[in-house]
Amino acid sequence: MKRQFVASVLSALLYAQGLLGFAGVASVLLKDRAHAEETAIVEMAAPAVVAPAS
Repeated sequence: MKRQFVASVLSALLYAQGLLGFAGVASVLLKDRAHAEETAIVEMAAPAVVAPAS
């Protein structure tokens, strides 16, 4: 009985570790994607520098 309890606890811990790992990878990927979109928006919003007419 005790052995089955320990096995279920270890299984739950491994499952939780897998979920946290997946959430970590997803957050890194989404953060990179959001940062790339933010950079693109800033570049589009910046006015182009025009050389003065001589």
